[in-house]
Amino acid sequence: MNEKVASPATPGASAAGPLAGLRVLELGQLIAGPFAGRMMADFGADVIKVEPPARAGAEGGDPLRKWRKLHPDDPSGTSLWWSVQARNKRSVTVDLKAKAGQQIVRELAARADIVVENFRPGALEKWGLGYEQLSAANPGLILVRLSGYGQTGPYRDRPGFGAIAESMGGMRYVTGFPDRPPVRMNLSIGDSLAALHAVIGALMALHHRRETGKGQVVDVALYEAVFNMMESTLPEFDRYGIVRERTGTNLTGIVPSNTYPTADGRHIVIGGNGDSIFKRLMRAIGRDDLADDPGLANNAGRAARAQEVDDAIAAWTSAHTLDEGLAVMEAADVPSGRIYSVADMVDDPQYRARGMIERAVLADGTPLAMPAAVPKLSDTPGATRWPGPRLGEHTDAVLAELGYDAARIAALRADGVI
Repeated sequence: MNEKVASPATPGASAAGPLAGLRVLELGQLIAGPFAGRMMADFGADVIKVEPPARAGAEGGDPLRKWRKLHPDDPSGTSLWWSVQARNKRSVTVDLKAKAGQQIVRELAARADIVVENFRPGALEKWGLGYEQLSAANPGLILVRLSGYGQTGPYRDRPGFGAIAESMGGMRYVTGFPDRPPVRMNLSIGDSLAALHAVIGALMALHHRRETGKGQVVDVALYEAVFNMMESTLPEFDRYGIVRERTGTNLTGIVPSNTYPTADGRHIVIGGNGDSIFKRLMRAIGRDDLADDPGLANNAGRAARAQEVDDAIAAWTSAHTLDEGLAVMEAADVPSGRIYSVADMVDDPQYRARGMIERAVLADGTPLAMPAAVPKLSDTPGATRWPGPRLGEHTDAVLAELGYDAARIAALRADGVI
């Protein structure tokens, strides 16, 4: 495989990237907040991740360290996902419920450009770490807050996970087949969408700060990030009273765009919904009658006869293997593709040519494949400089940067603050 190899770098060292020099303090756990921090770290930001210290009876750290499959050769049993989600970050252990721990966070925030948190609304304020307190010492600070329902409104205090956001934001309702219950994507898509909105909001706030010198709060609700992806569902409901329902494998009102069976028991995805593309598609499958039908010349006409169009395509694909179908579609310049598993991805020449599968080296020397940073920037690309760190790996170094001497650090550790 033509993979990029990420060699471990010195944490805290200056890194190439458009966000080099940016200081980010990450206070969140699990998915949404840490994914936002990862995106910024991938592009050069110095991201300091604060995690709860280990205690008797509690392992400490972000719970994601133990989620899903664990590194088989790691006696501490660290998640493989952790190596990706926490890459390029520095891990510092701090007890946010301890006064001394809260003081450490205030000192870190005083030097930060951005603080990312995804606790329930009110938690930071309870610990004396709300925006008023943090921005008093750092007026340019940007506080990115991710939560299930946002910082205001009647639901603000409810616990909110990505699964709930996907449901409330409308995504679950339209996903699946009409004769079956709604289904979920087998991914934490609500959290990830919220994280992307958080990064966008943070960069917008940075631009505003450059013009005014003032920081602000970026309030990201998970359900709103999902709702923002719901395309035309709201205006269509408002104007026509239409509630978009589950339709299985097609795309409501966009025809043809569907998944079709093949002769070898597989499936081909075909997107022939452009007017000229539709004509090429129909000619390629021997249906000149449909290609020349004036009633199908535009999407509105095709949408009204969607079943007829899909049946014609399915009849053709069912008589050809997947590879045969793909070859014909490619020759006709019709967008098409196979449905990839992760095994297909790592074997695919496009993934290899774009360097999308890179292999980092874990602390014990184990190589581990992980997705490369995206988007791709021509002059200042993102990179994996080191995989997810050990719990508290950088605590002493970061506290030393704040001016803490060895004796003070040892005392904090003895008190369980770090």
